Amino acid sequence: MAEPSRYVGLSPLLVAVRDVRRSGGTVHYTAVERFRFLGVLRHDNIIDVTLVAVSDGLPQSAEISGEVRSPGRVRMSYRFTIDRHEAGCVVTDTLHLRTPPGLLRFAASQAGAVQQARARVLTARLAGPA
Repeated sequence: MAEPSRYVGLSPLLVAVRDVRRSGGTVHYTAVERFRFLGVLRHDNIIDVTLVAVSDGLPQSAEISGEVRSPGRVRMSYRFTIDRHEAGCVVTDTLHLRTPPGLLRFAASQAGAVQQARARVLTARLAGPA
């Protein structure tokens, strides 16, 4: 989860990661989200992402947090925690979204759909081969 390239496929919107820059435990990169409207129109949203991985608690727990800056003054801070549990692990995914007036409902619906998809993909990834 601390490697930006692993987010492609984790989010149904994210199609590319580029310009990865590392500074200590912080990673900055540019990501491309692809939105489709009416199944025909396509819009590539270029976003700046900051990611910070805290592995102090490994192997029992890990935390990844950061911020996304999107055009149109949409901002999202996020935090994933992954904690070992007797049956496997528990992932807690927390988002804080800030938008200009009029964009909140759309941005929140997209973020919620991404969280649901991410939960399914993470479950499959963390389960590993059967």
